[in-house]
Amino acid sequence: MTYQRNISLQSTGHRHMQDITSEVQQVIAESGVGTGIAHVFNIGSTGVIACIEFESGLERDLPEILDKLFPPSRDYGHEQAWHDGNGHSHLQATTLGPDLTIPITDGRANLGTWQQIIHLECDVKPRNRQIVVTVLGE
Repeated sequence: MTYQRNISLQSTGHRHMQDITSEVQQVIAESGVGTGIAHVFNIGSTGVIACIEFESGLERDLPEILDKLFPPSRDYGHEQAWHDGNGHSHLQATTLGPDLTIPITDGRANLGTWQQIIHLECDVKPRNRQIVVTVLGE
């Protein structure tokens, strides 16, 4: 069986991290799948889907380290081509990736106690995001 639904998010811009675990779990529950996988995908090239312990320290640490690795700069080739201020955003998002696959066991996302599914906004301005959740299984 395959089931798919979008989750809509509104971000406030660069560094905004949101816990979407309950929304993904809701899609899994709607699917009726007991055993399988859930694939969670951010549509767009400057957003991230990942697993992390969603707590205030890491909510600050992850974007901070990404800004150290790929700081805002006008020197990126993307900036020179488009002048839109988000060359670093594309690099940050590409490094972590737009998607995540989670096992489903007994009709629930099989996550550890300290694992939450998050969306991280890497773009420099607020975005309306569509997250596609595809559930496969039986």
